[in-house]
Amino acid sequence: MKAKIHKFVQNGTYILLDINSGAVHVIDKMIYDIMDTFDGENDAAVIAAMQDSYKKEDLAEALDELHALMDAGELFAPDIDVPPTFKQKGLVKSLCLMIAQDCNLRCKYCFGDGGSYGQERAIMSPETGMKAVDFLIKSSGPRKHLEMDFFGGEPLINMKTVKAVTEYARKREQETGKKFKLTLTTNGLLLNDENIKWLNDNDFSLVLSLDGRKEVHDAMRPDVGGNGSYDRAIKNFHKCLDSRKGGDWDYRGVYTYLRGTYTKNNMDFTDDVLSMNDEGFDILSMEPVVLKDSPLGFTEEDLPRIYAEYDKLTEAYMKRHREGKGFFFFHFNMDLSNGPCVAKRLSGCGAGHEYFAVAENGDLYPCHQFVGREGYRLGSLDEGVTDTKLPQYFRESHVLNKEKCRDCWSRFFCSGGCHANADLFHGDIRKPYEVGCEIQKKRLECAIYVQAMLELEKLEKEDELA
Repeated sequence: MKAKIHKFVQNGTYILLDINSGAVHVIDKMIYDIMDTFDGENDAAVIAAMQDSYKKEDLAEALDELHALMDAGELFAPDIDVPPTFKQKGLVKSLCLMIAQDCNLRCKYCFGDGGSYGQERAIMSPETGMKAVDFLIKSSGPRKHLEMDFFGGEPLINMKTVKAVTEYARKREQETGKKFKLTLTTNGLLLNDENIKWLNDNDFSLVLSLDGRKEVHDAMRPDVGGNGSYDRAIKNFHKCLDSRKGGDWDYRGVYTYLRGTYTKNNMDFTDDVLSMNDEGFDILSMEPVVLKDSPLGFTEEDLPRIYAEYDKLTEAYMKRHREGKGFFFFHFNMDLSNGPCVAKRLSGCGAGHEYFAVAENGDLYPCHQFVGREGYRLGSLDEGVTDTKLPQYFRESHVLNKEKCRDCWSRFFCSGGCHANADLFHGDIRKPYEVGCEIQKKRLECAIYVQAMLELEKLEKEDELA
């Protein structure tokens, strides 16, 4: 039988999650204990089991409250059915362009073999990039809003193609009525005044790669010559951020987002997150590295230390918020009232059926992490999608079709985890990477706590002003 609820204690607060509805309840110790026994139909058994610990009248009142939540659909909500759309062919909504399968850094944890993805170092031609625009338009059906990520390696190595593809995409917008949201991920070394102005003028969202503190970043992200890259990157990131302050930037629908990676060498990553915030950046993330058979990767033995660090980060995050110095941390951001649609909750990112990566030579893969992996080439921009079975397999690889996911409490938040990580560790996208799952679950508990506390504090302030 699938789990209906999940209860946990985070930073001293008791929390109850109704899994199917996504409803979150901040509760007291008595209800926390009641939920070990209560199944929605056994009030008498609950009172008999717990009357030595709590007063009968208090237990009865608590049970009435729980039944009210059930009546509201916020406790023991019915199971989610699989929408029929998963049996249909998906519409492509976004592409990741491997603008440069080459890089000016040699990050020690790089999943892309220094940008080459196990292939010859090369850059994408403007012609291939423009074919990708046409492929996305053709494959998107009636969908109006499309996304295109410029990725690598380091895409600024190939600014010629970035500019040509952007110009072509804007032209095709006018011709087709489609609307492209453009994002570029960069390590920052090639950001200069000219590039920054051009990216700003063309409404690019930017993902800036920084691993936190200088000593951590330099140890993990050296350049081709083995030199640290922090000072050059942070200087250019500040220049970029300063160029986007004020004016109409709050209304242009673009973001400047700093993301880092933590490894076994910096499991004190709270200090790295706070370091990035202290540098003036307030849209942040810090991801756990995913490596197999590497001293930088994680094992089950590392989990208690990682859990403790997320507790520390949660406390620091809330402290800064309460001091009026709050920031946006990607993994603590979730909507507890109006979350994703059912399809999104079941299947996540859409890799392999709604989202493809385009290698520099025009080959199609399920996502950027699959580029170069044997057996995952789906076709090409010239041929189209020639492997019709694999995209459908990806489409139907939602949480209810994954044995280890279908009974997991976090299934509708993580949507089954990363397919590429599952393939890396098990050779099967339907067998999730276990250590990653455990980290994700801890991070989700922290996120649920954070959002619940923010909402309670907001309501308290509104009551004070009323």
